[in-house]
Amino acid sequence: MNTLSLEGTQFDAIIALFGDVPPLSVFEQLAHVPLIAADGAASSLVNVDVFPEYVVGDLDSLDGDVLRALEGISEFVPDPDQNSNDFEKSLRFAAAQLWQRVLIVGMHGGDLEHTLNNWSVLKKFAPSMPLAVLDRERYIIPVSSSFTVAVQPNELVSLIPQPEARISTKGLQWELSDEVLALGVREGARNIAVDGKVEVVIHEGSLLFCCDARIPWSPNLI
Repeated sequence: MNTLSLEGTQFDAIIALFGDVPPLSVFEQLAHVPLIAADGAASSLVNVDVFPEYVVGDLDSLDGDVLRALEGISEFVPDPDQNSNDFEKSLRFAAAQLWQRVLIVGMHGGDLEHTLNNWSVLKKFAPSMPLAVLDRERYIIPVSSSFTVAVQPNELVSLIPQPEARISTKGLQWELSDEVLALGVREGARNIAVDGKVEVVIHEGSLLFCCDARIPWSPNLI
């Protein structure tokens, strides 16, 4: 069984989407890795004095003030593809730079349909890139193979099927034994770790594993 390590491995890059901006401490702790703004996210970052190394997308959401603030600081990477959103364009750019282990911030905060579309893109790229979403001091980690993970006793964990998973668990207050989770039927949200290790056996399907964030460390499935 694989081990999902939550410390000791560095992120390769951060992608900021046009949603809620995380605390500045997140960017300070990860100042050593490149920051990619997905088009309009550059405006949100500039507003809090955070300046991305790259701005990727069709670049139609940036006004003159933002462009002037980023002049000489950010590299603009235009991608006019109308069949993909700016999140997908940013992931493609990261992959082209061989940045595989990517932290995503700003998944929420805009229109609901944009958020839902971002989750679809996450599911699309997760099999080929080790991705993690940071949301309100929580990691959301796509996984499709069985794993054990070290956690804190009483840590809140969630197992959200994508869209369906048959799983067994050990180390949780409410255990699952070869049971099916499925969107629209049954989810595994807000379970509690009873000791220092959780084991999740994925018999079929895939899920999102949610736990407390360990910034600046990247989740690493080994």
